[in-house]
Amino acid sequence: MSKFIIDSNFLIQAHRSIYPLDVVLSFWTKVNELSANDVIVSIDKVKTEIYDNSSHEDELKVWCQDNLPTDFFINTDSVIANYISIVTWVNSMSHHYSQRAIAEFLSTDLADPWLVAFAMSNGWTIVTYETSEPNRKSRVKIPDVCSHFEVRCIDTIQMMRELKESF
Repeated sequence: MSKFIIDSNFLIQAHRSIYPLDVVLSFWTKVNELSANDVIVSIDKVKTEIYDNSSHEDELKVWCQDNLPTDFFINTDSVIANYISIVTWVNSMSHHYSQRAIAEFLSTDLADPWLVAFAMSNGWTIVTYETSEPNRKSRVKIPDVCSHFEVRCIDTIQMMRELKESF
């Protein structure tokens, strides 16, 4: 079975606008089930984005702490070589992306390049709500980096369909 690595927006956007915790509990039950069965995981940098950018009582943060396995957020130290490849490539794209876009993508607290590096290193599929915009100059997007490095990148609904899951 394929393994899927989820972007922070898989949880954040779902909670804030698509599948709120208090309205679409079945989605969150499914996320809990998939994480418990080790079908979906994420990385330490995503945990930081969720936990450090929310208030102490943030509903999503509390849900993650109470429902995700302790090993759900995987340490990214082992993927440094692929991270360096991504940094090198993104920096080489200054003729396409603005300096601000490059700096933002490579900022130390952003999970995006680490997510791609982890997926590259493990042959896993990234799940994100981001969509490809290869002509966009003001933002480096996960699907466009994935395309360059031949990393598979899909959205939540496509993942659920591939897993033959519903909620």
